[in-house]
Amino acid sequence: MSDQTSQGDVETMGIVLETSDPERAWNAFRLGLTALEEGIDVSVFLLGEGVEAEKITDGQFDVRDRMEAFAAAGGELLACGTCLEIRNSEESEVCPISTMGDLLEVVTDSDRVLTIG
Repeated sequence: MSDQTSQGDVETMGIVLETSDPERAWNAFRLGLTALEEGIDVSVFLLGEGVEAEKITDGQFDVRDRMEAFAAAGGELLACGTCLEIRNSEESEVCPISTMGDLLEVVTDSDRVLTIG
């Protein structure tokens, strides 16, 4: 299956993360890392509860570690500015404030888009 992905038409992937569930968020970043390792450019857009991902603390699912690994591997991380504002949160070094225009760009520029919520 790995050969199919690396030889296929998928060059870019967008992941829209709309949950603060530790396991789902952790798996979203694991998928992003796997795609990056296969040579696919990946953008993750945090939307709604997804903007809370960086603050998730869970003994089994180290979401922040996977987020940092994703960013260090060259993945693009974006967070909905309005969603952050509603939660009285701010952007971070790992995840800058973004807009619906940025989300639209991720969706329209990606060969594949996956929403995890």
